[in-house]
Amino acid sequence: MALVKKLKKILIILIAFWLLMVIFFSFLPVPFSTVMIQRQVSAWSEFDFSYVSHSIWVSEKEIAPNMFLAVIASEDQNFPKHWGFDLDAIEKVFKKSQDSNKSMRGASTISQQTVKNLFLWDGRSWLRKGLEAGMTPVIELIWSKKRILTVYLNIVEFGDGIFGVEQAAQHYFKKSAKQLTANEAALLAAVLPNPHIYLVNKPSSYLLKRQQWILNQMRLMGGTTFLKTNNLQ
Repeated sequence: MALVKKLKKILIILIAFWLLMVIFFSFLPVPFSTVMIQRQVSAWSEFDFSYVSHSIWVSEKEIAPNMFLAVIASEDQNFPKHWGFDLDAIEKVFKKSQDSNKSMRGASTISQQTVKNLFLWDGRSWLRKGLEAGMTPVIELIWSKKRILTVYLNIVEFGDGIFGVEQAAQHYFKKSAKQLTANEAALLAAVLPNPHIYLVNKPSSYLLKRQQWILNQMRLMGGTTFLKTNNLQ
């Protein structure tokens, strides 16, 4: 019984600490994410001391509207409407997985990806998905949609050791995130399913087709007017 009480106390402390982090990160810059730590520790374990995992924090006003629109068009077009989970997308992926007899993949919203990248770890497991499912509604409740997008773009991985849109813009295009064009934003968004396979500086024919698809979706959504209409700008 004493052990159970101690475990409960530890759990309550951990939850309280996490909630404080969520509140603080609703207005403070996010210095790092658990995925960044995971990548750094992995590099050190392989004696790669040249690898540096970090991002350059920028506010929402320092990110081009095209970049916000590109990731929504690419990753989560129902982002302004859902509360963290896109049930329609989940249903479609579930049906597709049944028809093709493949594992259920996809349908992860920007909110879920933000929670995973910031607080959890990379990889697939029921434990991680369970924690993600519990944390995502809390993030949606405390943070605005605009804040979720801003944090996501500051910590998401765009390449080996390249985290955040500002670092990606400087590394690949020699400019700031605020100066990104629609084409550049779409190319960055195109690699997000797997930035270790899809390379911004060496785009495959598939990646270029995906970039064009994202650009077309951005146009169909109404361009950056979509952001204003949904209070994301």
